[in-house]
Amino acid sequence: MIKTDILIIGAGPTGLFTVFEAGLLKLKCHLIDALPQPGGQCAEIYPKKPIYDIPAFPEILAGDLVTNLLEQIKPFEPTYTLGERADTIDKLDDGTFIVTTNKGTKHHAPVVVIAGGLGSFEPRKPQLDNIADFEDKGVAYIIKDPEVYRDKKVLIAGGGDSALDWSIFLADVASEVYLVHRRNEFRGALDSVEKVGELSKRGKIEVITEAEVTKLHGDDQLEAVTVKHKSNGESHIAVDNFIPLFGLSPKLGPIANWGLEIEKNAIKVDNAYDYATNIPGIYAVGDVNTYPGKLKLILSGFHEAAIMCQSAYQRIFPDKRYVMKYTTVGGVKGFDGSVKEAKKEVVKSIV
Repeated sequence: MIKTDILIIGAGPTGLFTVFEAGLLKLKCHLIDALPQPGGQCAEIYPKKPIYDIPAFPEILAGDLVTNLLEQIKPFEPTYTLGERADTIDKLDDGTFIVTTNKGTKHHAPVVVIAGGLGSFEPRKPQLDNIADFEDKGVAYIIKDPEVYRDKKVLIAGGGDSALDWSIFLADVASEVYLVHRRNEFRGALDSVEKVGELSKRGKIEVITEAEVTKLHGDDQLEAVTVKHKSNGESHIAVDNFIPLFGLSPKLGPIANWGLEIEKNAIKVDNAYDYATNIPGIYAVGDVNTYPGKLKLILSGFHEAAIMCQSAYQRIFPDKRYVMKYTTVGGVKGFDGSVKEAKKEVVKSIV
């Protein structure tokens, strides 16, 4: 039986930052994640994807963000159960919880925090007859290593942030980049749309709107695609790689059976106070939760984690008094009593 103060389900960025906020309160954390390493999607799927909305970082790769978060929480010595999925939860008479994984590992904690991002997920694949024949042979649904596309002809399909961001990134990597979208308007951030427009004018990206990929061609490897345009009919484009970025189909998995209040595949929480679920002692932070005005951003998850930890502290130690301070005053004290100066003066926490 693994015992801890706060059991965090999900070791993505929000789950990792929860360790930091809890550590400042001298609360020990243990994390469960189905993936074999911490970092969530940022480490497993998008390690080389640039992120632009992390405070103090004009641009940071997702993998580097995870590395920094792991370094930040080192003083608080978190422990992990990796490669296992949180399967069942039982509430004991004293209000604490037992969470058991699919491999039978049991965890005991007074507070459970669900930070599972989008949950388990699969990429949304275009309906093309022979697309499975070219998977890993020119067709990919995620980009782990951009260097794979060095000096290649790449066609990206999609109209959201991922399609725009990767088109921008690969413009300086691939020999040719095509961006195909079935509408004229893109759904991504305005700044990204403008960057794609600028790169298009410079000949770095060929943008094809009101169109979609309808056929894939090649023998053992993808060699070309057919693009059907709304007005101009079909065109044949020679490519080495086709990357449809149509988003992910998220699923909560076993967590959906825990008696939590669910709305549109997300966990409803009280955002007016502490991001608690309908079950006292269970919280949800990050992309896995929902409330009026919810923004699915990493920085939103960081904020939710900070607020949630205050409530968790009060639940674990109802008779203890705590004092609000800045880490720039007290530093960051690890469990061994050592003090490390905070790297960012804007971090505000409880000690």
